[in-house]
Amino acid sequence: MNQLVGFGALAIGFTASVCGFVGAVYGLLTKNKSVMRLIYQWSFLVTTAAVIAFVVMEIALFQRDFTLDYVRTVGSTTTPALFNFAALWSSLEGSLLLWILMIGIFMALAAVKYKSRRTDPVFGWAMAVMFLVSSFFFALVVGPANPFVSSPIPEGFIDGTGPNPLLQNHILVAFHPPFLYIGYVGFTVPFAFAIGTLITGRIGEDWLALIRRWTLVAWAALTFGIVLGAWWSYEVLGWGGFWAWDPVENASILPWLTATAYIHSVMIQDRRAMLRIWNTSLLVATFALTIFGTFLTRSGVFESVHAFSESVLGPWLLGFFGLITVGSVVLIGWRGDSLASDEKIESFSSRESMFLLNNFAFGAIAFVIILGTTFPLVAELVDGTQLTIARPYFDSMTRPLGLLILFLMALAPFTTWKNTNFSVLVERLAGPILAGLVVLVGTVLLGGRGFWPLLTFWLGGFAGFAAIKMLYQGVKASGIRGLLDRRGGGMIVHIGVVLLAVGLAASESYRVDQVVALSAGDSVEVAGEQITYVGSGEREDDRTQQSFVSIQVDNGRVFEPAVTRYRARGTIVPTPSVATGLDRDVYLVVDETPTEQNGPIRLRVVIRPLVAWLWIGGTIMVIGSLIALIRPSRKEINLG
Repeated sequence: MNQLVGFGALAIGFTASVCGFVGAVYGLLTKNKSVMRLIYQWSFLVTTAAVIAFVVMEIALFQRDFTLDYVRTVGSTTTPALFNFAALWSSLEGSLLLWILMIGIFMALAAVKYKSRRTDPVFGWAMAVMFLVSSFFFALVVGPANPFVSSPIPEGFIDGTGPNPLLQNHILVAFHPPFLYIGYVGFTVPFAFAIGTLITGRIGEDWLALIRRWTLVAWAALTFGIVLGAWWSYEVLGWGGFWAWDPVENASILPWLTATAYIHSVMIQDRRAMLRIWNTSLLVATFALTIFGTFLTRSGVFESVHAFSESVLGPWLLGFFGLITVGSVVLIGWRGDSLASDEKIESFSSRESMFLLNNFAFGAIAFVIILGTTFPLVAELVDGTQLTIARPYFDSMTRPLGLLILFLMALAPFTTWKNTNFSVLVERLAGPILAGLVVLVGTVLLGGRGFWPLLTFWLGGFAGFAAIKMLYQGVKASGIRGLLDRRGGGMIVHIGVVLLAVGLAASESYRVDQVVALSAGDSVEVAGEQITYVGSGEREDDRTQQSFVSIQVDNGRVFEPAVTRYRARGTIVPTPSVATGLDRDVYLVVDETPTEQNGPIRLRVVIRPLVAWLWIGGTIMVIGSLIALIRPSRKEINLG
């Protein structure tokens, strides 16, 4: 029954997507408003089909319906309910169900939001683009990645193995992928409206209001998804880090970079009617990079803890990426004259120049990451050479660009459009610069050393105080409304970025990583932290066997890092334990378990200062972006 209903829903969703696309295009070309009004119904049919398919798979997982091949792969009677629910997106076919669910939801929301505009050509073409995207992803789950394939249960089969052990040992696995997918899929809406304006030739600034909120929601979700992913990696993988420049990690950050550049530079277009080609290109690049990231994750071209196993989807995804890219470039070239602006940047000290430099920095980081990620793949395809581009390349190339962004964050809010009086700018910046110097001196007095981290702390103090000053001025002028608006939200995002940057610099530059050999009762000091080995033990349930050691940190709380064996798969993974604080984390990993109870151990101790600021800063960034949604501009009110 699950197989029949689930696949039937996918078939209906695919059919509705194709009919919606064909109907929208036909209605637009023939100007048949009756046909165009059906877009609303087709979009809801797509959404309903996606919801049914998703729910049926969840039911199958909880029923342990092992007649479905997918459930046999990721399901198990011993998997706890939360991880059983998350098992849906723990493998390739199921993850695409989550993808089409998000597409359906965004399509339905767009249809409801612009119901009164159903016969507007821009809306019609935008919906046609969304139907095309949903048709592609429904085609994948109906065809080569069908999650509802059913076959007889093999003789002797008793139970499934459950999800990958790394996907069933931390609560964040239930939240990281959904937020990431909301971000990825959410950019479909602004991309679709951009294509709609290119096709209709209604090039102007009015359409920016239609997509501002969609872009911010998608950006906030992607930001939160990336932060949760880094946190999950830190808590689960046992290596003591949170970002390894893994190809799949890089795939998630690329659309974030181009979207962030767009959010800044679109302000110039909104204010001065400039950079239309550039902004449209950024929207196209953002959506295209979500498809490229999907290719990296689901094609099997890279080995990664984040990637799915090798599949046949690579050519499909690469072909769709090519279609999106080439088609968009053709449209931009076709409308190039209309997109051009007579306005020019009049001064290097203007706000326009600051935003353009900001775009250059984000674009340069994206280029560095694309080059470092894809070059080994290209080299192997060309002559079979196997290369590895490691962390030093990414760190050394992106660090100065990131610091340039911090500097521009502090400078840009105090500049003015067209031209900025230099003496006035110096007067406005005096306080933030002094605050940065105070932070720098304080850091040195506390023992901070090193050019790059100290420069980061100075720029962090500079940019952080600049954002606080802008918030104060907004509240002083308009009360609480000066905080809860687009500019206030943006400054709160900047504060989050500062906390994240300072946390990154401190946790990486002043990290202490030491392996110690201990006998029961022994204590050792690592970077000022007293580490005491209390004892060891074993515990097990019907899912796992675990060897743990009890470690007391600074004569306080006892932590229990362990080595865990998952019975069904026979996989052994480290289970780190983290003593978290605002000033530093003590990260504990069993490097060698005792051969007997309370026997000697080898323990890896990693001390990371301010690492919690990463998660706090990332959360503040999301809060700020949501605050920026509260008060729309007058233009948005008129268009909505």
